Amino acid sequence: MTVSRRSFLGASAALVSAGAVSGRAAAASIPEAPTMKEAVTQPPLVPTTGPDYQPVVTLNGWTLPWRMNGEWKEFHLVAEPVVRELAPGMVAHLWGYNGQSPGPTIEAVEGDKVRIFVTNRLPEHTTIHWHGQILPNGMDGVGGLTQSHIKPGKTFVYEFVLTKSGTFMYHPHADEMVQMAMGLMGFFVVHPRDPAFRRVDRDFVFLMSAYDIEPGAYVPKVAEMTDFNLWTWNSRVFPGIDHIVAAKGDKVRIRFGNLTMTNHPIHMHGYDFKVSCTDGGWVPEEAAWPEVTIDCAVGQMRAFDFVADKEGDWAIHCHKSHHTMNAMGHDLRTFIGVDKREVAKKIRKLVPDYMPMGTAGMADMGEMEMPLPDNTLPMMTGFAQFGAVEMGGMFSVVKVREGLARDDYKDPGWFEHPPGTVAYEWTGAPPGAERATPAPTEGAAEFRAVKPGGASSHGNH
Repeated sequence: MTVSRRSFLGASAALVSAGAVSGRAAAASIPEAPTMKEAVTQPPLVPTTGPDYQPVVTLNGWTLPWRMNGEWKEFHLVAEPVVRELAPGMVAHLWGYNGQSPGPTIEAVEGDKVRIFVTNRLPEHTTIHWHGQILPNGMDGVGGLTQSHIKPGKTFVYEFVLTKSGTFMYHPHADEMVQMAMGLMGFFVVHPRDPAFRRVDRDFVFLMSAYDIEPGAYVPKVAEMTDFNLWTWNSRVFPGIDHIVAAKGDKVRIRFGNLTMTNHPIHMHGYDFKVSCTDGGWVPEEAAWPEVTIDCAVGQMRAFDFVADKEGDWAIHCHKSHHTMNAMGHDLRTFIGVDKREVAKKIRKLVPDYMPMGTAGMADMGEMEMPLPDNTLPMMTGFAQFGAVEMGGMFSVVKVREGLARDDYKDPGWFEHPPGTVAYEWTGAPPGAERATPAPTEGAAEFRAVKPGGASSHGNH
């Protein structure tokens, strides 16, 4: 991460609405904009001044540094074209903030006065809407309605007080179809003023987005509405999504938001959890409800909490099966049960390396590393200690281990299962099927059945 350590000079005048900053004198007062090119999860940004809180960890992302300018906490976002690695072997040419898509997570505290500078380096105008925040109308970021558009090369500043804690996001309200389809979005977490309120030991965040990028292409089809082939968490797909690592006994929170074109039922294995927060606010603890799958509709934010008391490598994923696939074409024929051996011989005369697939399902695609066009990914991929995982898209692993240090988020490797705790192949004789002897009944029960039309009769007993 490139963050200048030079002292910041000057101050910005308080504004009553989002307004432009221009001129050499004004520009000198703008905080520098840090940038990030790496696609791996960065350590949490621990607060060194002000109220205490547990900082979040952004999957394959980072938190935007800030400076204090009097009583204002100042941030600087730069909207710009970026190159994002979706997973090793494929990159996408997207639009993002400060070098990445999604942009960096903004973290602050309930009651903070925030001043956010936004510089536009895109080829068209933009704005930023602070999704879920309660703020003055002129800071809401709807181009043409509540503010002038931020033209290319211009910088605007937003100022507002964070009136409530919770889970939020930011995204444009200008040419939305293109700009959000190109990846302009970011997470915004407001921590409670009371450090003890709903505190957890580890707090993870990610945003869901979707793209339609043909094999060999680099730019998403921005007019696509339904037929996406890459379903991402923080613009990453499995096996490129980092793991969620926790120490045994930690209280863990996972927060996510949805800026795709459909809903996502997020399911975590091995645990039940309690839904603790939405973008509307905190769910009262006595009202938090247990789930193993929580649906997140378009434009919603959700958070759930659990105690990591069971060690292992637990899958977490969207439960829509096509959303755990990569670069999937939806016009594939179904060949299950079709004998293609004879036709395969004829095809090999023209294409010697031809391999017929699909007769018994698609599982063989997860095990075979077939040649692919440039800049694309296998539909199903990834390997773990027992073989092919056969996943893609919105899939990761929650790794719970005993003895991890408080600030240790490194991948601990695959879980060492205790003896006798892994499903295994049965090699003995088939076990006999024993039927339980029914318990004897005392006497006979009689019931009266009423037929249609009102007639009644005695039934069997």
